Formats: sequence, structure tokens, C-alpha cells
Amino acid sequence: MLKKLLLLALLAVLVGVLSGIASLVYQKLYIETVGEGFVNIASTANIMKACLLGAFAAAIGYFLLSLVLKGKTEMVFNILFVVLSIASILQPIKFMLPLEQESPELFPGLAVPMHFFPALGWFALRPFFGKSI
Repeated sequence: MLKKLLLLALLAVLVGVLSGIASLVYQKLYIETVGEGFVNIASTANIMKACLLGAFAAAIGYFLLSLVLKGKTEMVFNILFVVLSIASILQPIKFMLPLEQESPELFPGLAVPMHFFPALGWFALRPFFGKSI
């Protein structure tokens, strides 16, 4: 049980850091393409914290589901992770930017794709842990 928790924590750190890096690269490309990166709102620290938080929430959810579902954990978890990732895009869509912010309509184009990076990171890295978790 402890080994499983440690491996899930390691997976969460890897997924969080890699999805954070992917988000920062995406932000840089977005700035170069559109000219606005909302760096006062989507700062490097905020992006990394959000990605790590999402990855750790996923790891905790995976662990709790594995206690209940045993053999069906992977299937149910993947569906839930996708559904929750899609639901999470409502946050940047309804986010109220400061009035002095230029081009607020561009913010969802930056933030929405970033909400999928933790799930993509999880789906890419989870197989490397095999049956250990």
C-alpha cells in the first residue's frame, strides 16, 4: 500500500512538472502567435501550481478508486479524468479578467488547452508504472 502511494506521488510529480512545462511552452507559443500571454494572471508559478494540483488530485482519485473498484480502476478513472478535464474548462471561460486587461476574449484560447495537459501527461506516463499502481 505504501509503495503504491509513493509511486502515485512520483507519477503525480512527473505529470505535474511535465504538464506545467508543456503549458509554459504553449503560453510562449501563444504569446508569439497572438501577442498576448496574460502573464499577470497565468504566471509561471500559477501554471505550475495548477498542473501539480491537478496531477496530485488525479493521483488521490486514482488511489481511492483503486480501493473501491479493484480491476476496473483504469477504465473508470480515465473516463472520470476526461469528464472532469472537460468540465474544468468552464472556469477559464467564465473567468472575469481585470477591466484594464487588453483583449480579454483571448484568455480562453490560452487557458482552455492547458486544462487538458495533466490528463494527457497522465495517459502518457501511467503505462510506464505497469501493474505497480
